[in-house]
Amino acid sequence: MAHALEARPDPDKLLAQLRGSQERAARGKLRIYFGANAGVGKTFAMLSAAQREQKSGRRVLVGVAETHGRSETAELLAGLEQLPLKDVPYRGKSLKEFDLDAALVRKPDVLLVDELAHSNVDGSRHAKRYQDVQELLDAGIDVWSALNVQHLESLNGTVGLITGVRVHETVPDTVLDAADELILIDITPDELLGRLKAGKVYLPQQAARAAQNFFRKGNLIALREMALRRTAEHVEDDVRSYRVEKSIGSVWNTEGTLLVGIGPSRGSEQAVRSAARLAGQLNVRWHAAYVETPKLQRLDAAERDRILAVIKLAEGLGASTSVLTHADTAVALVELAKVLNCATLVMGRTHLTRWSEFWRGRATLRRIARLAPDLTLVEVAQSDSARKLVGAPRTTADDAQTIAWQAHLPRYAWAIAAVVVVTLLAFPLHGVFDLANIVMLFLLATVLVAVKFGRGPAALAAVLNVAAFDYFFVLPRFSFAVSDVQYLLTFSVMLAVGLITGQLTAGLRFQVRISSSRERRAQSLFELTRDLSAALVGTQVIELGQAAVQRDFGGTAIVWRWTIKTS
Repeated sequence: MAHALEARPDPDKLLAQLRGSQERAARGKLRIYFGANAGVGKTFAMLSAAQREQKSGRRVLVGVAETHGRSETAELLAGLEQLPLKDVPYRGKSLKEFDLDAALVRKPDVLLVDELAHSNVDGSRHAKRYQDVQELLDAGIDVWSALNVQHLESLNGTVGLITGVRVHETVPDTVLDAADELILIDITPDELLGRLKAGKVYLPQQAARAAQNFFRKGNLIALREMALRRTAEHVEDDVRSYRVEKSIGSVWNTEGTLLVGIGPSRGSEQAVRSAARLAGQLNVRWHAAYVETPKLQRLDAAERDRILAVIKLAEGLGASTSVLTHADTAVALVELAKVLNCATLVMGRTHLTRWSEFWRGRATLRRIARLAPDLTLVEVAQSDSARKLVGAPRTTADDAQTIAWQAHLPRYAWAIAAVVVVTLLAFPLHGVFDLANIVMLFLLATVLVAVKFGRGPAALAAVLNVAAFDYFFVLPRFSFAVSDVQYLLTFSVMLAVGLITGQLTAGLRFQVRISSSRERRAQSLFELTRDLSAALVGTQVIELGQAAVQRDFGGTAIVWRWTIKTS
């Protein structure tokens, strides 16, 4: 029954998926023909598909199609209805531009709008053609377009560094990520250079200049690699979305992504380094996650700083990091692995000289293997020669134990006081009430201690309550001897109730702290967003951000500003 409840889909997630499906159904679909460079055949492939689409009975309209003088591409326009371009005045001239309003009025089933990165003439409704496409999609029109990898905003600097040519017309990566269909048009660099020499890419004079600059073979190989990688990332997102939509819990090893679990032991930094090397060798993405359980929340400041240093190490080595809050480390890591579609989980080997850490680590690995049998587990050995990460100055073991006792001593003192109080209250009732009713008073005291002070004090109160009840109320009184063996069952039940109640209460207190923390973060983000939306100048943004940091984290916040001058 428990497994059935865990496998049941979340109603909120299903509702969100339903709303998303309704929005996508009303919105047009975007198909992008994606390539590494001009001349690979994107427009040719798009027009060929348009011919097939029109033969299937759909209304196809060509809004813009840039043939660049290629006769075989121009021939594919035959039989396809073309939307006349509109004349736009610009600096005493008349330029031809895509007619957005006419396309909205015609509202075809499929509209072809080539050159997605094109910049519109000043005075147009939108500065960029991809913004025209967004309006068409909002109107429920399916749009097909074409894009080269060098026009992606995130790759603009990389392309400029490799090719030495600065691309001015760019498209935000979110446009490509939001495309419903991404079709890669790919040919080898040698084939593309052959097309360039044959005049199938540019006119002869343009082709000669391109061969000496942008169309060098090394550039084409690098651009091709970037296009293949970007397409793979888009397909990966499609796989992840499909798995979420279909509530597929098993991991599909389609990309070989790694997940490394950062634990509290001192071998976690070695696990992070090993995962980084393994990800580099396999050429895959990797993630690092730390799961904060109720017990780990009680770590001292030095240990917390060390764990934070390990997380920063993972970020510095190229991982995307997550800090999770969960009562069960194994469950949290398995759920994250399923969400990220990670087929391999890397864990550090626990310290073999500490039996508690060793058996706890082995138990976690066994639970992970049982929860996700399709997940590959890699256990990384410790290395005494590796550099150890430290946070704040460490205290000795005796000092740390002393500090811990000083912090928890008041809670245990209150637990002892509660036992004394309930004993004093119940003592006059002996002979008036049955012993079963007096037991209820001791159980009530244990529950109250658990609610107020947590698991440890509740366990102490449970043991002391059993001893007090036995000594003061069970015959022979004022002795720990038991005249009736049935009282042993009573003692066992009292102790079990105290321990179970303490455990459950500790979990509830943990969830309450997490919920309160999330509520505070959400409220802080809401207030900051509200304030920033009303800011008019940059100085106001800086002041609001500085005030928010000081309010939420305490201390003093300093904002550094610098200006990069470009010639």
